[in-house]
Amino acid sequence: MSLLVLRGAVEQGLIYALVALGLYISYRTLDIADLTTDGTFTLGAAVSAVFVVQGQPLLGVVLAFCSGALAGFVTALLQTKLGVQPILAGIITMTALYSVNLTVMGKPNVNFLKENTVYTFAESLFGGALGALLGSALITGVLCVLLVLFLRTQLGLSLRATGDNRDMVAASSINPAFTTTVGLCLANAVVALSGALLAQYQKFADNTMGNGMVVIGLASLIIGEVLFGRRARRTLVRGVAAAAVGAVVYRIIVAAAIALHVDAKSMKLVSAVIVAAAIAAPALRDKVLFYKKRGEAKRNAG
Repeated sequence: MSLLVLRGAVEQGLIYALVALGLYISYRTLDIADLTTDGTFTLGAAVSAVFVVQGQPLLGVVLAFCSGALAGFVTALLQTKLGVQPILAGIITMTALYSVNLTVMGKPNVNFLKENTVYTFAESLFGGALGALLGSALITGVLCVLLVLFLRTQLGLSLRATGDNRDMVAASSINPAFTTTVGLCLANAVVALSGALLAQYQKFADNTMGNGMVVIGLASLIIGEVLFGRRARRTLVRGVAAAAVGAVVYRIIVAAAIALHVDAKSMKLVSAVIVAAAIAAPALRDKVLFYKKRGEAKRNAG
C-alpha cells in the first residue's frame, strides 16, 4: 500500500470518525441502537452538496449539522412521545429520510467537481498536499474535545446517567425524555456533519452513500475499544479517542484490502469479516488468557 493510498485512508477515516462519535453518543452513552444514522449521513451530504453548488460550502456544513439534529429530534419524538420502540423509530426516520434526501438534492446524485469546498480552503491554508488531512484532523480533534467537555457538564452527566439507568434518572427528578432527545439530536447532528464533510471531500453526493453506515460506525467503535482495552468503556476520554482511532484503523484495513486487489463485489464481505472479527476479538482474547492461565496452573500443580 503506497503512502498516497495510506494518506487517503487516514483522511477518510478522520471523516468517518464523526460517525463513530455519533454512535458513541447514541449507542454507548444512551444505550440506544439508533438506525437513523444511515439516513442522517446522506442527509448531511445532500444539504452540503446543494449549498456547495450555490457557492456556500461552509454554510452547507453548518446547515447539514442542524438538519441532522432535526432528524434526531424526529426519532426522539417517536420514542419519547409516541411510544415507538427505539429500533423501529430509527427505521421509520431512516425510511422517511430517503425521500427527503431525494427532494433536497432534486436527483439521485450531485457532482460538483469544479466547485470550491471547505477542503479547498484547507488546502490553501495548510498546503495542497496535506490540506485535507490536516483539515479533517483539526475538525475531528476539536469535536472530540468539545464532546468530552459537554459530557462532563451537568447536562452531559444527566445524559450519561440516562443510558446507565433510566429509572434512577426519573427518580432523581431528571426528565429522561429530554436527555434522550438531546442525545439523539447531538448524535445525528455529528453523523450529518460527517456526511457533509465526506461529500465535500469527494465532491460528490449520492442518495445511497449512507447505506451500511451503522455497521461501519459500530465496527469503528469496537475496533477502537479493542485497541484501547477495557478501560475505553469506563473512561470518557479513552472512549471518545477509541471511537476516532477505530474509524481510522477501519479505513486503513479497507484500503489494505483494496490494495490487495479484492474485487469490488467482495468489499461488503470484507466489511462483514472486519466487523465480526472486531466483535469477536474481546471474547477470543479472554479465552486465550483463560487457557493460558489454566495451562500455567496445571504446570505449577504438576
